Amino acid sequence: MDKKQKKRMEVVQQKIQKLQQLLSAAKKQPDDPAEIPRIEGELAALHEELGKLKQS
Repeated sequence: MDKKQKKRMEVVQQKIQKLQQLLSAAKKQPDDPAEIPRIEGELAALHEELGKLKQS
């Protein structure tokens, strides 16, 4: 794994943490009903990307 892949993994992990916090807050106070599925979709995409990065 080269430096670029490691850096990308770090960035993806940070985004996942932020989105998990946003999802938690959105579930506690659901202002916009479309926000929760959007965040969950972004999280799924980031988890998939992280899995691909770990495999290579």
